[in-house]
Amino acid sequence: MLIIILSIIIIIPVLAGIGEIFQRLFGKIWSGVSAQLISGIFFLAMIWQVLAFFIPLNIWVESISLGIGILAFFYFKTYEDFYKIPKNNFLKIAIVSLFIIYSASYYPFILDHFGYYVPSIHWLEEIGLTKGLANLNLIYAQMSVWHIFQAGFSSFADGFLRINAILLIAFILYIFEKKAWTLLCLSPVFLLFVQSPSPDLPAIALSLIILNEILKGNQNAKLLFAFSAFVFSIKPTMVWLPIFVFLFFFKREYFKFLGLGLVVLGIYIFKNIWVFGYPFFPVQMFDFGVSWSPNAEILKQSSEVAILKTYDLKFTISEIQQFTTWDYIYHWFTLHSYKKYIHIAFVLLMVIYTIFTFQKKQKTLYLLWISILLKTIFVLYFSAQFRFFIDVFFVAFVVVFGLKVKEKISLLSFSLGAVLVLFLMSFPKILQSQVRTFKLGHYMQGFTVTQLYKPAVFELNSYQTFKIGNLDFNVPNYDLSFDTPQPSLSPYSVRKYYEAGIFPQKISENIQDGFVWKKLSPEEKEELKKIISKF
Repeated sequence: MLIIILSIIIIIPVLAGIGEIFQRLFGKIWSGVSAQLISGIFFLAMIWQVLAFFIPLNIWVESISLGIGILAFFYFKTYEDFYKIPKNNFLKIAIVSLFIIYSASYYPFILDHFGYYVPSIHWLEEIGLTKGLANLNLIYAQMSVWHIFQAGFSSFADGFLRINAILLIAFILYIFEKKAWTLLCLSPVFLLFVQSPSPDLPAIALSLIILNEILKGNQNAKLLFAFSAFVFSIKPTMVWLPIFVFLFFFKREYFKFLGLGLVVLGIYIFKNIWVFGYPFFPVQMFDFGVSWSPNAEILKQSSEVAILKTYDLKFTISEIQQFTTWDYIYHWFTLHSYKKYIHIAFVLLMVIYTIFTFQKKQKTLYLLWISILLKTIFVLYFSAQFRFFIDVFFVAFVVVFGLKVKEKISLLSFSLGAVLVLFLMSFPKILQSQVRTFKLGHYMQGFTVTQLYKPAVFELNSYQTFKIGNLDFNVPNYDLSFDTPQPSLSPYSVRKYYEAGIFPQKISENIQDGFVWKKLSPEEKEELKKIISKF
């Protein structure tokens, strides 16, 4: 906890200072400290994303950024804005922040933390955005701008990767500044996402802020669209947000408000083409014919895994391919896990939300309903996993309850919810025994005394080094390569390359020049078989 507090003391002024620079260049999206912090996040993330094409986001980039942010914080006297926070609010914010910090000190337990988030951040910190990086590991194709943002602070200010705690504190500041008490009722759920740099938290939290601003009459079309595009670049399943903002401000100023947002989307698309070969992961549309596109068999395997996960790995691909339309629907609603209840709840929610929208007969709600419906169709078509539409529950809650929730009720709701979440994280065996199908519960480790001063992390650092063709790579002696030096491949990835008969190769001797794939020779395939036998 103490180390997280130190990180917050360093990073909050930096974000406020960078946010002040942004506001002087582009204007204020809304007033208050929360706007400065979130503007700082947006501005730094976009700058670092561009820099990552050319250089690694190492300690030099971080040091210069910290220096600029601190200087701006004092030069523009941004600290004076913090003094304007009412004393009664300051105490409440401090107490809620302690809940957040304490939650962030627990062991990470989201599986993507080990196989996706941490390896991505380490790669960005050591090497940067590399051409054809998806050929080394397809998981890097979906690298979020949020991991770029985390990588920029990972050398010094936030070495334990708890940037989500800082984002959530900014979210809480917004709630108290805007008296958006409905959002506070939802916040206990976010405590499950602060141990990892999960893009789900910033994507959902920022989308709720932008939605709340529009519902409250914010007319800053340019920045609202730009920030909605930023949320989309954090997590593309939030596609409903830029669609909604675009439709809401349609025909305004002959689309002049689109400028900054189109720059954000342009950088996002270029990053995807540079890393993946296509504009939108995992969609293989708009083929530009680049030489570093991933192998078709690997893409097919990835698509099949997404389908298998939709049905909780209960069926084989061949079985799913034989499903009738009724089979697809029936099995989606009858999975032998808690997920079926989420699926049923989602459908009921959409029905209730549709009725609510047409009863209210408000243009804003109609546009939001259209946007959510388009997102739902998109998700159901590509991979109907519950985690891709969980944000709709939050949106519906905000729209339905709006200003109806009072401060005392929200504080009580947050307190009870936070205590429950912390209790389950402290005693995970209760969750493991009562909800056995909740797989993440089995990765929770409970409370440790050391987390009071240092965030809990896993450190195994056990791996072996091999070479195929011109690529030296490291393979961990366990399933996921979260603390393995780069370039690293999990045993699963090595097996998949063997099955596809291909393997990643460096374009040149300099690893920063990128990767392509090549077919394995009989000798290389035999060598790869020997490597696989060791794991």
